[in-house]
Amino acid sequence: MEVHDELVMAKETVAVIGLGFVGLPLSVMLAEKGFHVTGIDVDNSKINKIMNFQSYIGDIDNSRLKKVVNNGWLHPTSNFDEIRAVKNIIICVPTPLTNDKKPDIQFILKAGKEIQKRLQSGQLIILESSTFPGTTKEILLPILEESGLKVGTDFFLANSPERIDPGNSKYSVDEIPKVIGGITNKCKEVAVSFYRKVYKTVVPVTSAEAAEFTKLLENTFRFVNISFINEMAILCEQLKIDIWEVIEAASTKPYGFTPFYPGPGIGGHCIPVDPLYLQWKLKQLDTTSEFISISSQTNERIIEHITSRVEKILNPTSLSSAKILIYGVTYKKDVADTRDSTAIEVMKQLRQKGADVQYHDPYVPLLNIAGDIYASKDMTEDLLREMDCVIILTDHAVIPLEQIVTHARIVFDTKNVTKGLNESSLIVRLGEGSIDL
Repeated sequence: MEVHDELVMAKETVAVIGLGFVGLPLSVMLAEKGFHVTGIDVDNSKINKIMNFQSYIGDIDNSRLKKVVNNGWLHPTSNFDEIRAVKNIIICVPTPLTNDKKPDIQFILKAGKEIQKRLQSGQLIILESSTFPGTTKEILLPILEESGLKVGTDFFLANSPERIDPGNSKYSVDEIPKVIGGITNKCKEVAVSFYRKVYKTVVPVTSAEAAEFTKLLENTFRFVNISFINEMAILCEQLKIDIWEVIEAASTKPYGFTPFYPGPGIGGHCIPVDPLYLQWKLKQLDTTSEFISISSQTNERIIEHITSRVEKILNPTSLSSAKILIYGVTYKKDVADTRDSTAIEVMKQLRQKGADVQYHDPYVPLLNIAGDIYASKDMTEDLLREMDCVIILTDHAVIPLEQIVTHARIVFDTKNVTKGLNESSLIVRLGEGSIDL
């Protein structure tokens, strides 16, 4: 046996189930920290891309991927049998909503059953997927105990909700404090011991349910406050007050105020989804959160408001004969992620009203909307002049603002990125009531 092989075998072993926006960055980080990582995903196209050093996650560049794969630190596979040989198993599968806005935990159930078939004495299983309180103990645990092994003595089970923030280069994954709750105290101790080898700060809590709720609280806080500021933006338009000026002024207060900013609504996987997981759980207890209900309605309302405001901006031109260019279709800036993007919902509504809608996004070359395939348009002067209106829905760092405001007829800015620019175009901003339309 070669020395390199001995070193690999000596490493602590980890299997990461689910190699998406959470699982792949986690796998790469663990491999770079000296763990021998088995990355498991049922999507063979992902496995093939990893084997060919082609990252499909913006936060992981190809060179990092190539290094950990070439060195044997990260082994991607679709074969669940390989979890028999690992010490630690981390579940990072998707937890979307069903069409009727209920939790869809089918991927957690499938992962649990695959683990149960191969569960070994002494293994640690950690659920990182965002979910409602009780999932780890009430749903995942019974599946695992069908193996005949007992939690807390034969194997260990904990919840540690992921806190990945796509596109955020300020904090590396291991710099974000890790919340951990176990099914038993021993489970928590084992999980804390493992994660202290990975993260700079570990935050133990008293139960798996407390850990699960922590993630929901974090994102419900943002959900409620973003929805609130969008409502204030709508009200400021009616009051003919500039919401952006008001937020800037309020932010000078050194305590008691946290700035949130208007926009076309809440997108991505976590923020629009997690509060509805909590709401579903509360309804099982015959109660509800009025804040979540109202915020959900407001998040839908802002999309309709943007569409109706475009109609007013274009008047007397009818939407049915209008040419509109959308800048930015991802749910946040500088990422290639369109999951639950409200920009796409705005496009759908404008199309339903008969508008000819095109888009430009440097991160999304192709877009499927209700079966229709759109290609990102080249941002040329001729294209801008051709459009009746350009709507800025995502504030990518590379947005060509000078080009847009110089050549577009009308610009509807929902992100306040045109502030302070010389205005050759008519510029209308979300939450600004200074222009009488």
